[in-house]
Amino acid sequence: MRKEIDSLYREAEAATDAYNAAGERQSEQERSILKLARAVVAAQDRMAGLKNRAGALARAQYRSGGLPAEARMLFGGDPAEFLDNAALAHKGQQAARGLIADLAATQTALDGYAKAASEQWEKLADERAKKEDAKKKIEARLRSAKDLESRLAAKERDRLRQLEEERAYAAQEKWLSAGAAPKGGGGATSDQGKRAVAFATAQIGKDYVWGAVGPNTFDCSGLTLKAWAAAGRPIPRTSQEQWRQLPKVDARDMRPGDLIIYFRDASHVGMYVGGGAIVHAPRPGRQVTLAGAGSMPVLGVVRPDA
Repeated sequence: MRKEIDSLYREAEAATDAYNAAGERQSEQERSILKLARAVVAAQDRMAGLKNRAGALARAQYRSGGLPAEARMLFGGDPAEFLDNAALAHKGQQAARGLIADLAATQTALDGYAKAASEQWEKLADERAKKEDAKKKIEARLRSAKDLESRLAAKERDRLRQLEEERAYAAQEKWLSAGAAPKGGGGATSDQGKRAVAFATAQIGKDYVWGAVGPNTFDCSGLTLKAWAAAGRPIPRTSQEQWRQLPKVDARDMRPGDLIIYFRDASHVGMYVGGGAIVHAPRPGRQVTLAGAGSMPVLGVVRPDA
């Protein structure tokens, strides 16, 4: 039963990462659509101004009998006036051509914005669907895990927690004996790293809630995200993106503030605080706590302030 419960919570955590990632992409699409909307308004204003200028040009031509300026000059009887007005006519031609080109360019821009907005709306709808699907998976796994736990008597639930702690302790001992623990080669902890650690450890005792980024509840990557934000260094929202985007360091060169990414799918993250320990938000039903850095399968280590 312990293995089944662990598996369900792991699946829920992986789905939480997918939910968080879809939420990030949804926010990006919304920002893109807003930016496009502003660009469309500006282009429409420009188009209105250009059309007003084109209308003024057409009205001026109508008042002159519909003849182009060049024709009127040719029919004029004064050669001196013809020469005087030639330069003005040339400038008028250039202005008219420029106006036509501006109209065409602005219409092309508007067409491009419309196409881009349509594409962004499609992406937004797709991310919303992915987010909703991930939410359903999370809730289904959590319901199953809680249903299993609810079958246990109080004494058995205490035994379940004890088994979790024993497994974590055994994994930590194995990690330490394998020589994977830091050797002090990572240099001194940066001021930002110290601030990140101070923030993360100050959250100890707060509940894990999937998708939460504080201030009262956190999921695993929400905790590391906010800790490094408090230190003045923005990092990606999810543990998978933290693993993909942040600079990697050797585990033996870890220093406090570094993030340890766990499991092959990079679905969990904790912050190294020194002494072979991490602070992390474990899973639903648990609180932000200290744990052994090797208490879960380590994928690798990243350093936000590298």
